[in-house]
Amino acid sequence: VQLQASGGGVVQPGASLTLSCVVSGRTDSNNGMGWFRQPPGKERQFVASISGNGRNTYYDDSVKGRFTISRDNANNMAYLRMNSLRIEDTAVYFCTGRAPGYYSGSYYPSDYSYWGRGTLVTVSS
Repeated sequence: VQLQASGGGVVQPGASLTLSCVVSGRTDSNNGMGWFRQPPGKERQFVASISGNGRNTYYDDSVKGRFTISRDNANNMAYLRMNSLRIEDTAVYFCTGRAPGYYSGSYYPSDYSYWGRGTLVTVSS
């Protein structure tokens, strides 16, 4: 299973971006998925997760109300819509997938078996 995130870029504070994640290989479209980020010089952080059927979503408090995670199982895609971006949102963003049989999302990086290459989001004035 391979995941590839895209959609990052350089934006000003207050702007919006949508990150996309394409899942390829032997996939189970019902696995839980998540987004994590790693700011410069900091540890990787949980951002959001979504259950296999898309009904249950969870967000870190720092992004709640500004970011929206979603998925399109028919096309093996996941998304992270980011509104009202702040300078502190600057980070490399990673999409992640859980192993087959794990349908819920998770806050813990160790619960994810598949990690994509990240995409850099820079928020700067």
